[in-house]
Amino acid sequence: MLNWYLQSGNESDVVSTTRIRIARNIKGFSFVNRYTKKDALKIVDIMENAVPSLGYGLKLIKLKDLDDITKISLVEKHLISPEFAYNKEDIGAIAINDDENICIMVNEEDHLRLQVLSAGLELENALNLAIEIDKKLEELVPYAYNDKYGFLTSCPTNVGTGLRASVMVHLPALSKTNNIRKVLEVVNGFDMNIRGIYGEGSSSKGDIYQISNKQSLGITEEEIIKNLKIITDKVIEQERLARKILAKNQIELEDKVYRAFGILSNCKKLSSDECNNLLSEVKLGTDLGIIKELNDLKVKKIEMYTKPANLQKYVGQTLDSYERDIKRAEVVKQIISE
Repeated sequence: MLNWYLQSGNESDVVSTTRIRIARNIKGFSFVNRYTKKDALKIVDIMENAVPSLGYGLKLIKLKDLDDITKISLVEKHLISPEFAYNKEDIGAIAINDDENICIMVNEEDHLRLQVLSAGLELENALNLAIEIDKKLEELVPYAYNDKYGFLTSCPTNVGTGLRASVMVHLPALSKTNNIRKVLEVVNGFDMNIRGIYGEGSSSKGDIYQISNKQSLGITEEEIIKNLKIITDKVIEQERLARKILAKNQIELEDKVYRAFGILSNCKKLSSDECNNLLSEVKLGTDLGIIKELNDLKVKKIEMYTKPANLQKYVGQTLDSYERDIKRAEVVKQIISE
């Protein structure tokens, strides 16, 4: 069985990933920004005892037991945040399963950050699984809760449900038709965030954006999902419309995507940023049926195994930046020829 990030899902020509994240804090402990290291280690102990009873194939791993490449590879898969990977080595832990579609960060911005991930647009199914895990965890670990405000979190924007639902969308045609800014403004106007692929403060890479809810207080989990799905459906509709506009000039479109494919499949050295940009063009060509040499699985493999840390995990070598650029070009050719 392929891991979720190598699978195709609903609307996967535009939506690459769905993620449900639930923020929780343990009753009787100060928030992360005010607790002691002793408190943090106690929370890890609590989760170490709870995880075996939680099920789902979850295993608790302490960050200090992971090497740097593995930690960065988890960031690249959106399983942990960059800040968590780099700053919480002595007190951080994760509960993760072999499929890597469930990951609980321990001592990130909150005591617990429960995440469920899926390929394509799977908001309802991912939410249902997250709620199921959350309820089982609450039976094992007492949550900080207020009858008036709901679940208490370190950041006020997460108070209430503690839910942050997000989708990753690939919007190359909206960029090429110069309509991307208009769409970003509309999304922000509907009380949604739209950001780069690694969340707040990050930029878009390869025309990929993350759309997520802003509001978590005074609204139910189901309403959050419904609103996000409405906005996502509109973005999908606009991206597909823009692709139809591009397709009217078939020769120009085919020339553009095949030039990108030609570089990607023949170059001897390839930087991460150049790979992202070329792959955006190639994925568009593959989704539109222009490029016959690739399929969705190969595109997803290239996308995952050309990221700096996952590239090194894939080839089983520690590489410097220049060596990665050379090896990245080799890996791309290898995946294309499979």
